[in-house]
Amino acid sequence: MAVDSPLVIPLTQTAIVQDENGAPKLDQKAAVPRLEPGTVLVKTTAVALNPADYKMGAAFPTPGAVVGMDYAGVVVAVHPETVTSLGVGEAVCGMVHGSNPTSPDDGAFAEYIRVRPEMALRVPQGGEGRVHLPMEQAATLGVGLMTNIMALWDSSGLSLLANPKEPAAKPLPVLVYGGSTATGTLATQLLRLSGLRPVTTCSPRNFDLVRTRGAMEALDYVNPTVVDDVRAFAGGKLKHVLDCIGDSSSAALCYATIGRTGGHYVTLEQVSDELLKSRLAVRAKVALGYELFGRKVALPGVYGCPAQPEKSALAARYLPILQDLLDRGALRTHPTQLVGGELSDVLEGLKLLKSGSVSGQKLVVVL
Repeated sequence: MAVDSPLVIPLTQTAIVQDENGAPKLDQKAAVPRLEPGTVLVKTTAVALNPADYKMGAAFPTPGAVVGMDYAGVVVAVHPETVTSLGVGEAVCGMVHGSNPTSPDDGAFAEYIRVRPEMALRVPQGGEGRVHLPMEQAATLGVGLMTNIMALWDSSGLSLLANPKEPAAKPLPVLVYGGSTATGTLATQLLRLSGLRPVTTCSPRNFDLVRTRGAMEALDYVNPTVVDDVRAFAGGKLKHVLDCIGDSSSAALCYATIGRTGGHYVTLEQVSDELLKSRLAVRAKVALGYELFGRKVALPGVYGCPAQPEKSALAARYLPILQDLLDRGALRTHPTQLVGGELSDVLEGLKLLKSGSVSGQKLVVVL
């Protein structure tokens, strides 16, 4: 492995991989991913857990694939044919495509991960009055930010014109269903920073959380009047909805809030085609953060995609905007819950996440 690195990189490592049935397991002799032109090697210092980390293997088993998407770490090697301003020793965070059948060694739950530097964000390190972002908080950002780029600004998503660099002249309402999720709290902040009017739904115990993240209204998602309340907030003209839950009940409620002339509905999970076709004036999209890598994803249905270089161009446009927000301390991370200090603790964390008992927090393992 020809690399620019002061360290001796091992050939094997500890990682969480899929077993023969797609379930996560500990592998203490997994291969360290080989650097390729256009990549750097990152030593992970913290990883965060997402529902996709256990859902992908269960639905689409890829035995041996490294699991995990959210990471923070330090660059330890740069391939000599990689053009990047990142250097060895720099702290970075972001998303990699774990459980990836096209590139099985791409996952985050490992001691070393291969990263495309243009898809990474620098972690603000503080000093001289500058912002300091702890690595365990930085690890929560990747999936949420990449998903929001696809959801908010892709032409197939909400297709919003406003962004934090170019705020809206007219503050349109946007519903964030599941506003207390990790993606939801980031979406709410990005919408507010873009000059828009986010209204969120969540449990009352998380009202304070979503309000501190910029929600102009927080509504109880099980309240019988919630649809009418959203309509009233939007003056009956809601056109943009982000569904961070993505089940049949959330989708039905979201569709009911959209105004008579239709609009855009983005979900993070596949929902019933029958429902999606119930209103032809509503354009629906499943937003997948890994589309921004621009590469083919060999998964069935809506979870797969062909190579799309234009998605990488979208990331290149918005990641610098997000980097600026982080550098200025203008973007707050989701509350975290630490679940251990070893990669093996990821397995217990995934069980806890799958139980449905986690609310308003993102599970993190600091290594």
